[in-house]
Parts: sequence; structure tokens; C-alpha cells
Amino acid sequence: QVQVVESGGGLVQPGGSLRLSCAASGSMFGINVMGWYRQVAGNQRELVATSTRGGSTIYADSVKGRFTISRDDAKNTVYLHMNNLKPEDTAVYYCKIEEPHPWSQEYWGQGTQVFVSA
Repeated sequence: QVQVVESGGGLVQPGGSLRLSCAASGSMFGINVMGWYRQVAGNQRELVATSTRGGSTIYADSVKGRFTISRDDAKNTVYLHMNNLKPEDTAVYYCKIEEPHPWSQEYWGQGTQVFVSA
């Protein structure tokens, strides 16, 4: 059984910073893509940032220059460093772990709330 656990969310003022962490454990055929998504109630879940084992990263336009994704493959952990946070960054942030091809199984965490408000 695979577990994916996020942490690091909370309340922060506009302009502030937070670091989210996500650790995966359990039986997997390795990890390729590790990513962060976010969702506001009533809206679809959207991509924030992803990172492949090969070093490629993708960011949503809304977070480019403010958020940085990093990973520690030895610890099966991915981080999201969020700077200059804005009220519109308020959401539940979810971590997704994806096995490499051909297995490509995806695993999601339970989410961590980020609330940006003065």
C-alpha cells in the first residue's frame, strides 16, 4: 500500500512564504513524476508544478517566478517553495506521485490547506 502525505500548509499573510512537503512510502515501481496541484471549492483541480526524475519542471503561469518545486529522490519527497504569496493562492494543495512507464500508477495525498490573508 502506498501512502502520500503532505504537510506545511497554514495561514500566511500576503507577500509571505511557505514550504510544502510531500513524502511517499510503500511499494511502488519507482517514482518518475512528482507534482503539486491545487483546488478551490467548486473549481477543478489545477496543476501548480511538476518535476520529473530526469530534471524537467513545469509551472503554471500564475506561479512562475514565485514558486519552486524541488525533490529528494533518496527520501521519495517533493517540496513546493512558495514565495510572495497572494490571496488567490488560497487553496487545498495536493501532491501527486506517478510511477514510471509502463506502470504509470498515480497516487494522491489527502491535501493540505494554504490560506493567504491579511
